[in-house]
Amino acid sequence: MASADQLGLTFAAPERKVWIVRDLVAAVRTRVEREYSDIWVEGEISNFRAHDSGHLYFTLKDENSQIRAVMFRSQARLLRFRPEDGMHVVLRGRVTVFEGRGELQLSAEYLEPKGAGALQVAFEQLKAKLESEGLFDAARKKPVPPFPRCIGIVTSPQAAALRDILNILRRRHHSASVLIYPAQVQGESAASEVSSGVKYFNRAKNVDVIIVARGGGSAEDLSAFNHEGLARIIAGSGIPIISAIGHETDFTIIDFVADLRAPTPSAAAELVIRSLQEIEEQADSLRLRLARAMRYRLLMAKQTLTDVAQHGAFARMMEGINQRQQRFDDLRFRLENSERRLIEKYHRKWEQVSAAIRHYDARRVLAGMRRDLASHTTAIASAMHTVLLRRRSRLEQLQHQLKALSPVAILERGYALVFDSSGKLIKNSAQVEVGDEISARLARGSVTAKVEKKSD
Repeated sequence: MASADQLGLTFAAPERKVWIVRDLVAAVRTRVEREYSDIWVEGEISNFRAHDSGHLYFTLKDENSQIRAVMFRSQARLLRFRPEDGMHVVLRGRVTVFEGRGELQLSAEYLEPKGAGALQVAFEQLKAKLESEGLFDAARKKPVPPFPRCIGIVTSPQAAALRDILNILRRRHHSASVLIYPAQVQGESAASEVSSGVKYFNRAKNVDVIIVARGGGSAEDLSAFNHEGLARIIAGSGIPIISAIGHETDFTIIDFVADLRAPTPSAAAELVIRSLQEIEEQADSLRLRLARAMRYRLLMAKQTLTDVAQHGAFARMMEGINQRQQRFDDLRFRLENSERRLIEKYHRKWEQVSAAIRHYDARRVLAGMRRDLASHTTAIASAMHTVLLRRRSRLEQLQHQLKALSPVAILERGYALVFDSSGKLIKNSAQVEVGDEISARLARGSVTAKVEKKSD
């Protein structure tokens, strides 16, 4: 057989394409993501890990295979339940490649439990968690006051449930006051607004009981009342709370946490306050029972008194009372006689004193006292006059001595006081120089001069 060279044929060697790892992984990722951009995958969760960043990492597996999966924070925060190891789920997302390790993985955009709905799983998880913490215990729940003066209602102002509550309260007990805190009862902001209403009433302390109300709806409509934060705020309320959410068959987390659950909003209005008719009927019943009890007690007391009156001990007791009464009368008679004799004695003594006073002339005594007082007054005035004269003489003597010692008095005799330009008194010619200005104080007025000559 002839070779290629013998036949004159030539073949070109195939050209090799060499990939770098990054480009190869990127190309595979692009192909895979284009091919599997929106898929549903069923499997069991294992190796679940919730990162501080909010991302969720887990493995999705079945009996034969497994694949890594990630759900980023933007999608994870929308989950109604918390994934757990061993949970069978259905995942919607896309297949991608994690370039850092070159591993195939699922990027989840939606996750739901297999068989049970996400809302039901979230409900059961939160219920089990709060129950284990004791938030459902009957011992921690507060009694609802039977006659609240003011009732707080947290609900939507447009809700039919609010109108039902107000109509029943008006019919049963029109004097009860009502404060309404408007709040959304459906949607993402509902849990936050209802929480704000409960916190407002606890802060203001202006109501005796709080009703959290909403009419019926689907599980999605009532999901706001399965919020953990709202449940904890209701559990921590210092004011009793009645939950009135949905219909009788509807249960939410706050029904278990609240101090009292009403099957409907209308039932909450009936539970929160007793009707006037019920109160009046109970008052009439109590009044009749009290009257019967009083008549029975009086009848028994009368019978007992009759029995005691016929007893011999009672007769002896009455005899003792009569003897003591006689003794008392005797003592009172003796006391009255003693009192009368004592009054007569003091009356005679008073007459004796009055007679003595009448024989005593008080005017002469007063005249003598007046003369003594006038004599003493004259003597005191004379003594004071003498003292004043001596003091005046001494004062004049001191004034003459002071005037003789005064330097101003010397000026009257023609002398003068000479001062230099700074106001100092000149006692020596050495204190000034020729040409200095000096001033002289005279008896009347002063003069200014200039030194033209001096001698020591």
